[in-house]
Amino acid sequence: MPQSERLLVLVRHGQSEWNLKNLFTGWRDPDLTPLGVEEAMNAGKRLKARGLQFDVTFTSVLTRAQHTLALMLTELGQTGLPESRDQALNERDYGDLCGLNKDDARKKWGEEQVHLWRRSYDVQPPGGESLKDTVARALPYYCQNILPAVLGGKRVLVAAHGNSLRALVMVLDRLTPQTIPSMELATGVPLVYRLNPDSTVASKDVLTA
Repeated sequence: MPQSERLLVLVRHGQSEWNLKNLFTGWRDPDLTPLGVEEAMNAGKRLKARGLQFDVTFTSVLTRAQHTLALMLTELGQTGLPESRDQALNERDYGDLCGLNKDDARKKWGEEQVHLWRRSYDVQPPGGESLKDTVARALPYYCQNILPAVLGGKRVLVAAHGNSLRALVMVLDRLTPQTIPSMELATGVPLVYRLNPDSTVASKDVLTA
């Protein structure tokens, strides 16, 4: 099988209404802003400019990721592809922080505590998930559903969220619990991976504007 067939593209959804308002979003379900729509369309255009086509898609059960996927596929001229939706790919659940402004949260709990909740690997916010918890649900889904499709020759497009995708990138890029918290994923920027037959990364390309 040619290397070009083991294609995996990960895209964080475009800017959401709550990203714009600087709110903790988690499993809440706001849609994209006009800028987010533009980011998703531009992601599709960049993929098309590289001549990339897909066979199957994966996304979360949240509107902002599904909308991003639909906009990319429209730009690619590939609407109607098989689409798997699963909450395993949902954003990290911020629990009691959901809906709160991040600056207000810092005033209430302090800069250090909020930074710990947002950027540590295994510290849970009140009633929510740590990044470690998110990895624990996203990674098995990747291993059982996404990776077999890629290794089987399917060209796979995944539209999801900053933290659920960081769980996948952690494995692909061989990051550690110490290095993953500082890694940021920009909205609407495709990460194009080509995998080796043993599931390691042959190449990675970040399609920035």
